Amino acid sequence: MMTVSIPSPDPGKLLDMTGRKGLVVGIANESSLAWASARNCHAAGAELAVTYLNDKARRFVEPLAKSINAPILLPCDVTQEGQLEAVFDTITKTWGQLDFLVHAIAWAPMGDLHGRLTDCSATGFAQAMQVSCHSFIRMARLAEPLMTRGGSLTTLSFLGAEKVVDHYNLMGPVKAALETSVRYLAHELGPSGIRVNAISAGAVKTRAASGIEHFDELIRETETKSPLRRTVTADEVGRAALLLASDHTTGITGEILHVDAGFHVDGMIFH
Repeated sequence: MMTVSIPSPDPGKLLDMTGRKGLVVGIANESSLAWASARNCHAAGAELAVTYLNDKARRFVEPLAKSINAPILLPCDVTQEGQLEAVFDTITKTWGQLDFLVHAIAWAPMGDLHGRLTDCSATGFAQAMQVSCHSFIRMARLAEPLMTRGGSLTTLSFLGAEKVVDHYNLMGPVKAALETSVRYLAHELGPSGIRVNAISAGAVKTRAASGIEHFDELIRETETKSPLRRTVTADEVGRAALLLASDHTTGITGEILHVDAGFHVDGMIFH
């Protein structure tokens, strides 16, 4: 069992990410939560590796990567054999270490996403689990040997993992599996000083959210019924990702951090 030194409690230094190396997976464009996470971590001094899904996405992601001087920019479709491993191989050769990771990818076939869970196909369910949940487990396994000084793994979830949110359908059980995976990974990797957490983000208009039917209704519900009477911004989620990657949260692991203007506390089912 490794011994992890606890940083000094100087608040000014705990958010200083100078010298830290991080990987952000899931940037689609400038409105994505992954980009907000990358931008905030870079602003705090971190050096980042960035991935894009495919050639179509590269034209949106490459300018963003250049704006934060990311030394590593690679394709990463977790359904394509070898692409994820190639990302970690490059990180190993370039840095030889990794301090934090932000996993912000999720996907389900539209036919299954827009239908009832009752009617979803076995293939669609398996694909959604592969991309949205198991990819995080794979990343944890690949990151572990690079986090010799401890580290932080963060993924993105949603309230539909805990409560029934109409039109979230298939992704509810998938995100529930992701949140449970966070707890098990935290248990298994904790002795190595690796913390594992999730951010349960509120309704933010992103490309990923556009795939959810009646998403505008959820936005309106949040604005009228959350304790703060508003939605959250991508930047608020990004700052939470920075917080979990930083030394401000060295004692937090296995946690689902809600960044949703308090919408989850009402225990409501959205219809």
